[in-house]
Amino acid sequence: MTIRLMLADDHRMLREGLRRSMTDQGFDVVGEARDGDEAIRLAEELQPEVILMDVTMPEVDGVEATRQIKQLFPEIRVVMLTMHADQEVLASAMRVGASGYLVKDCSTEEIANAIRDVAGGKTALSPQLAASMLEEVRRLDQPATSEEDRVVTKREEEVLQLIANGLSTTEVAEQLFISQKTVKNHLASIYQKLDARDRTQAVLQAVRMGIVHLD
Repeated sequence: MTIRLMLADDHRMLREGLRRSMTDQGFDVVGEARDGDEAIRLAEELQPEVILMDVTMPEVDGVEATRQIKQLFPEIRVVMLTMHADQEVLASAMRVGASGYLVKDCSTEEIANAIRDVAGGKTALSPQLAASMLEEVRRLDQPATSEEDRVVTKREEEVLQLIANGLSTTEVAEQLFISQKTVKNHLASIYQKLDARDRTQAVLQAVRMGIVHLD
């Protein structure tokens, strides 16, 4: 099935280029927003599956627009586009529920793969941002205590690591030879223990605590 994609960027030429390239990749580009306010309005009107969202836009920026969109329509996935591998922006985007994070110098194929990944329930990080996040985690956070290391069970650690590796619920179930319902139960327990709203926040918190690692 064709993925319904919406673009949000204040640069017209970039939007036009993205529309052409994403259409060539087989996506159904249902609309374009020039700023965060318009992105919020069009998200409600068009109900895209994925939004490719620029971080820096006038008035309402991409992070705030994502926060409002995820509150209203949690099923919509958002891939953030940033100019640089900025740790603070990445952390903010994760907190508001974005599912993908790419720098603008990535290739068309990388963007297309990220959109497909997040539409399938995975998290997409460009290599630059993955490295940036690990650097920030190491800089800001103290090593986890032994008590923190045991916040989740061994099986929950295994589930978290596979989720951090980008596997879907179905793929985690197949990898661990358990049912999808059991995976969902583990995730519900993990969210409660780590005070996380979704799998992205859970993975970030687990990385900070040293429970899982990103390759």
